[in-house]
Amino acid sequence: MTDIAKRFKENPLLSPGNLPSSHPGLRIECLLNPGVFSYREKVWLLIRVAERPAQKEGFISFPILKPDGTMEILELEKDHPDIDLSDPRVTQYCGKSYLTTLSHLRLVSSDDGIHFSEPEPPVILTGKGALETFGIEDCRVARIGDAFYLTYSAVSENGVGIGMMSTRDWKDFERKGMIFLPHNKDGALFEEKLGDYYYALNRPSGVDIGGNFIWLSQSPDLKHWGNHQCILTTRKGMWDEQRIGAGASPIRTEKGWLEIYHGADRNNRYCLGAFLTDLNDPSKILARSESPIMEPIADYEKTGFFGNVVFTNGHLVDGDQVTIYYGASDEHICGATFSLNEILNSLTQLA
Repeated sequence: MTDIAKRFKENPLLSPGNLPSSHPGLRIECLLNPGVFSYREKVWLLIRVAERPAQKEGFISFPILKPDGTMEILELEKDHPDIDLSDPRVTQYCGKSYLTTLSHLRLVSSDDGIHFSEPEPPVILTGKGALETFGIEDCRVARIGDAFYLTYSAVSENGVGIGMMSTRDWKDFERKGMIFLPHNKDGALFEEKLGDYYYALNRPSGVDIGGNFIWLSQSPDLKHWGNHQCILTTRKGMWDEQRIGAGASPIRTEKGWLEIYHGADRNNRYCLGAFLTDLNDPSKILARSESPIMEPIADYEKTGFFGNVVFTNGHLVDGDQVTIYYGASDEHICGATFSLNEILNSLTQLA
């Protein structure tokens, strides 16, 4: 059994040409991986928008932010002996790594979950300070009490960590700074306290020892995090052998906490699977997908800025229906639905 997703017939829902750029000198290259939430009877997406200048023949150019928030455009010769352009997402130049685009977060809403538009005035969240000079990316949105907590990848030349901000009205935002230091990403908060603690999934990366695994951390106050535990690892020879990472906040079910996660193989083909943890002890894994629940099989998922990718960090749950909004081929925003029970029944119980 594989790919139990029911894709929206309207896919892609949003593509780069559907939104205006944030700056006259830039153009949108990609729309990616939105955080998802409901608010005031609407469906909202907090989209990652990746931009760069129009490219000139023989050169690659991309923007970065200075710590004071002003923008700088770097332009490099493509035939320079110390440049590596093999990955369209990252430029390696003279021993340093740069992103080929600069990402910010953009809010859109919909009455029907299909047709999205920006509010007036637009809500645009950009990188700020020395730890976000390469932008902010892939935000998860968790509702805890009457507040929304945004966990996102904060990127700079110093690495990628997990930043956080909060809001109650989507007008005023309180920046909490970096809560997990580099190299870490894919931070997803549980939307309720378990006993005396809050919990978060995250993905620190090991290089020589370890790997790109999913960890669980706990906090008494959403500020100080500890008791870190590695709870899920990659699997050799399988669809998630190279790296794995959490999607959105885990879903409480009668059987346990259900987490939809992404996995990539050695060819950087990204699929979605799921795992189940104990309701009282989320470090205890009860079951896991043997096969993906969603694979990049549609044309818009197989080709694009970075093809063969389905990637989600946002969903809505209504009874048995889970609606995910996902990034396809690192370029488009799409939607799909799942049966919650079908996902649960597809998992393989662990001893």
